[in-house]
Amino acid sequence: MNQNTAARTTGGAARPPAAGARGAAGTRRAAARAVAALLAADGLLHVYWATGRTWPAPDTATLSRVVLNADVPFTAPVVLPLAATLFAGATLVLAAGGGWEGAAGRLPAVALRWAPRMVAAGFLARGLAGLVWAAGIGADSGSAFHRLNLALYTPLCLAGAAAAWTVARGAAQRCTATGVAVQR
Repeated sequence: MNQNTAARTTGGAARPPAAGARGAAGTRRAAARAVAALLAADGLLHVYWATGRTWPAPDTATLSRVVLNADVPFTAPVVLPLAATLFAGATLVLAAGGGWEGAAGRLPAVALRWAPRMVAAGFLARGLAGLVWAAGIGADSGSAFHRLNLALYTPLCLAGAAAAWTVARGAAQRCTATGVAVQR
């Protein structure tokens, strides 16, 4: 919390936040940075795939099955909008979590409040689907997708959901504490 925020919430007297508040803010900031890094890394992968490259697979058909467990085209018109969405989510979560104060002041409060919730919901939905696939429902237990789902996709999504929810809880408290009128 900066001095201007402290002054608004204390009737003009700038007081430093309590030690517990600083600890919670640090946790939210770390969670926001972790979520933003995960989303940005995924966004960079999508930009890479938009160039026609297929790492870690030898071809687009294999890439589609390894990443999505389905046959989906990995072409620029498909993956670039996904990359843009991932970068936007990373930016909004980082700003909402206090990891990018300069951006937070220029973004609508409603975006700062709802973006982390939406990211958490997306991660949670993918994580829960991953648990279903881990149980062998809808995924061949011998496939590369199944192994990556167990080792990487599902754990990252569930951790991302928890971290994004930490940011969401803090963003709602920040909007309320600063007197910003936002829709609930």
